[in-house]
Amino acid sequence: MYSAHRIFKRQRLLLWLSILLAAGFFATTLSSYYVSKQAILNAIVAQELPLTSSNIYSEIQKDLVRPVLISSTMAHDTFLRDWVVDGEQDVGAMARYLREIKTRYGAFSSFFVSERSANYYTGDGILKQVSPKASRDVWYYRVRAMSEPYEINVDPDLANRDALTIFVNYRVFDFDGRFLGATGVGLTVDAVRHLISNYQQRFQRTIYFVDAHGKTVLFGNQSGRQETDLRATPGLRDIVDRILREKSGSYQFRDSHGLHLLNVNYVPELKWYLFVEKGVDAALADIRQTLYVNLAVCLGITLLVLFLTHIALARYQQRIEDMAATDKLTGLLNRQAFSILIDKTFAEYRRDPRPISILLIDIDHFKSINDRFGHIGGDRILSQVAVSLQKGLRASDIAIRWGGEEFLVVLKGSTLEQGQHVAEQLRLKIEQTQFAVDAQPVSVTVSIGVSQYDGAESYEQAIGRADAGLYAAKHGGRNRVCVAPRA
Repeated sequence: MYSAHRIFKRQRLLLWLSILLAAGFFATTLSSYYVSKQAILNAIVAQELPLTSSNIYSEIQKDLVRPVLISSTMAHDTFLRDWVVDGEQDVGAMARYLREIKTRYGAFSSFFVSERSANYYTGDGILKQVSPKASRDVWYYRVRAMSEPYEINVDPDLANRDALTIFVNYRVFDFDGRFLGATGVGLTVDAVRHLISNYQQRFQRTIYFVDAHGKTVLFGNQSGRQETDLRATPGLRDIVDRILREKSGSYQFRDSHGLHLLNVNYVPELKWYLFVEKGVDAALADIRQTLYVNLAVCLGITLLVLFLTHIALARYQQRIEDMAATDKLTGLLNRQAFSILIDKTFAEYRRDPRPISILLIDIDHFKSINDRFGHIGGDRILSQVAVSLQKGLRASDIAIRWGGEEFLVVLKGSTLEQGQHVAEQLRLKIEQTQFAVDAQPVSVTVSIGVSQYDGAESYEQAIGRADAGLYAAKHGGRNRVCVAPRA
């Protein structure tokens, strides 16, 4: 019972210690993780993503805005305007001009549509005549009616087997401001997507273009984006109107793939919004891995500390218990320990009634030893006698310093006759042992009273009968064993 209570208390202490250690470690690790995570997010939002977006914006201006500049140059080219004003006489000259533009600037196509003749000119000559009734010519009449100098439109290119093409349609005026037609160049959508994909691989970002209506118009080959209305896209639909209104800035949104950081720039030459997006999971992969490592280290340290604490507590508690239960002078158990052990011994007897003998031992003429050698010498004799007693007993026997120069021995599984025999052996052993104090020999004898527990009495009564036997041994001349008389 005492042992179970002791183990329970130690386990409870270890439980609380483990909770405190784990809570401390995990709180420190998690707080460090969230602080680092927030610092990384702030750095991405405030520095990395805008800087990367600026770099991509510069690349876009160089690679995609260039067709706008080419188209503007064509619309203001003196040759083109003079050729139209002079009546479009030499079709070959216009074809050569458009072929040269296409070759020089690496355009997919180049064209001019005349307002006067409705001819659609390409590098191969006249492709056709535009008509307001033809659905494929709607773009021209839209350009003719608009107020802006140009537009960017995505349409199939009739001159190139209907390849989906990004056209820059630029309005052309004569020197007096009269509308002459529309000119420009085209890039294939696949070529632009490949270009965007190169940007994505180089900068490790998702890049796509959105028009003024909030629809994705261009994206990379592996962007995961579709040509769809952002107002129907989870996460983005809540902020798309704000983005279109503000035209540039940094934003955050969350979808089924987690948190995303977004930087937006308006490209006025294209009249599109450049979206540069970065997933937070990829950015935080390293720090998340560090979190897992730190948690594993914390768990290991916690387990190690608990293990060492358990060992230290067990040893410390055992030492405390030994000190509390052991007589410091003789190393035998003290009376406090005896009260626990005797209850346990009697409980065992009730389960299995095996005989128990009790020996009460007293050193003869111990006062004369103290008088001769002083209390220190007497203590040494007590210690030596205790050692001699222990050597003459079994491991299952219990030896206690009962008080002063008295010792109590409990012999489990011993009848009165067996107890008397053991007592006689102990008496002879002590009588024949040469004890000494400071190299001076000291002869020691003991008197022993013996009793057997009868199964009904208390242990105090059984010890009382052994004490009566000891009293008889003392009065019978000492250095002898006497059995306690039965009541």
